[in-house]
Amino acid sequence: MNRRKKINQILKANAKKASAKLAPKSKPKYISKADRAKLAAEAGQEPVVTSED
Repeated sequence: MNRRKKINQILKANAKKASAKLAPKSKPKYISKADRAKLAAEAGQEPVVTSED
């Protein structure tokens, strides 16, 4: 592999990583099992608050 090809390959790889980082994420952010259980417990504990107008 000559020097120019190797440099171009590295630059393309870096550009691909940068564009992938900027692309919108299709997956939701990971929430651990303990956090999900805590959120479910909080949701079940508190009564539904209605807005007062």
